[in-house]
Amino acid sequence: MDIDIIAKALKELGHPTRLAIFKRLVKSGKQGLAVGVVQEELAIPGSTLSHHISGLASAGLISQRREGRILYCVVEYEKLLSVIAFLQSECCIDE
Repeated sequence: MDIDIIAKALKELGHPTRLAIFKRLVKSGKQGLAVGVVQEELAIPGSTLSHHISGLASAGLISQRREGRILYCVVEYEKLLSVIAFLQSECCIDE
């Protein structure tokens, strides 16, 4: 995977609020979680939450789907695993 793509993902996860959002979404599994639930559970103002979700989505870490009036955020687990794999790919190679 391209180092710039990994760097963007890590940059987005490097902010405490975005990391908290992402961690909560990871717990929700493949069905995702409604944005309103994330906002309520993490006590984040709507405009702030929208900004942070946009950053996570632009890095490809989450996707969104709409069901009627409810917007869901879903972790892109393949992307998460590729970031982890990149970090582990050369682990202890010099030993």
